[in-house]
Parts: sequence; C-alpha cells; structure tokens
Amino acid sequence: MNVRVVLYATMFTLMLWLPGSVFGADLGLPALAVSTNADGEQTYSVTLQVLALMTVLTLLPAALMMLTSFTRIIIVLSIVRQAVGMPQAPSGQILVGLSLFLTFFIMSPVFDRVYEEAVKPYLNEKMEFMPAIEAAGKPFREFMMNQTRDKDLSMFVNISGKENIDSVEDVTFSMLMPAFVTSELKTAYQIGFMIFIPFLVIDLVVASVLMAMGMMMLSPMIISLPFKIMLFVLVDGWALILGTLASSFYV
Repeated sequence: MNVRVVLYATMFTLMLWLPGSVFGADLGLPALAVSTNADGEQTYSVTLQVLALMTVLTLLPAALMMLTSFTRIIIVLSIVRQAVGMPQAPSGQILVGLSLFLTFFIMSPVFDRVYEEAVKPYLNEKMEFMPAIEAAGKPFREFMMNQTRDKDLSMFVNISGKENIDSVEDVTFSMLMPAFVTSELKTAYQIGFMIFIPFLVIDLVVASVLMAMGMMMLSPMIISLPFKIMLFVLVDGWALILGTLASSFYV
C-alpha cells in the first residue's frame, strides 16, 4: 500500500475523532485556546495538538529519510544492485521495503526511548505537549550525533555563523540535520566503494580474457554476470551486507 495513502487515511481518521464543535456552528476560539499555567507553561487545546500531529504526519516521509538510518541503507543497497550488474533486480519497491524494515530494526532502541520518555508520559497525562515533543527529540538527537562526523558538523556550524557554541547541546536541529545527512551520504559511498571492488575485478578479468581470445564483439558484461552472481551467492552477500549495515550503527 502506498505510504501517502496510509498517511491520508490516518489524517482522515483523526478528523473523525475531533470534537463536534469543530464542525459545528460554534467553530472558533474556544477550540483553539492556549492557556497559561501557574508555573508559566502554556497548555494547548486538543484541537491544536491534533493539528500539530497532522502536520507532523505530512512530514513523516522526510523525517524517516533524514533522521534515521534509511539514507545509508537505501544508497548501499542501490550500489549493490548496480555492482552485481542487474539494475532492475531486486526492484525498487523491494529495496525500499527492505530498507524500511531494516531501519525499524536499527532504530528500535531509539523508538523505544521515545515511547518511554515522551509518548507514554504524554498519554498518561504526566507531561504536557511541548515538553513531550522536546523529550521525543532527545533520543534522535543522540543517535544523529553519534553518526555525524565532527568535520561535517563544524562546516555547518561555521556556515550558520554561530560562534557561541561551546558544547554539543548548543547545536540546533537546523545545523545537525544537514551535517547528519552529509555524513550518511559519505559513509554510504565509502561502503559502496568497498562493495564495488570485487565485482570490478571480475569484470576486468573477463574483459581481459575475451580480448586475449579475440572475442571483441562479445560483451564482457554478459559473461561476467553469472560469475558475479555466483560470487555473491557463495559469500552469502545479502546477509553479509545487511549485517554490516546494521552493525555499523552500533559502533
């Protein structure tokens, strides 16, 4: 099922559960109230919270790619498919699905922390909406920090013009997100380069043999493809690559 269809269905379900006054004649300020508590914290009405949740759902695909391990995984798997010499197998849908479920596996400790530290207290009415949002961002922030290179982070800090950053706690999400994605792209291409080397050697050997035999008109790709598939199967390539990708986030 298309992810966009699922998001739209979820948003429509949330709309059905909104208070009746939202769709009635008394639509307006009472449903969109913002109250200030005695300690100075602001409390938002249920309608505003649902509206914020619907907005977050629209950004969910982008957040899935930019805040998790999805970017590194999908790039490496795409390079593997190209290195083997079969750009159409596995199909793009299979690679996306495999990357998605591997992302859920890798990010499960982060998701568990988000639930225990933010979602569960909010559902039990032990935490307000905005503090829950801030608590939910901390596990993702720590995960992204652990995967981001200092060089990439320093580059975006310098570009932002912020000079009063003394610790990692002062780094904002606006600086951390592009630095994290840049580091993920670099890491993915480094892994892809190492994967490409053995398949490139097979192509060079087959091309040299064909040239020595005088078979100039025969494409080396056709001859080398079975050997590359055999090599990939003999070394249990998929398990090796997926296991390496999963373990690379826990180092």
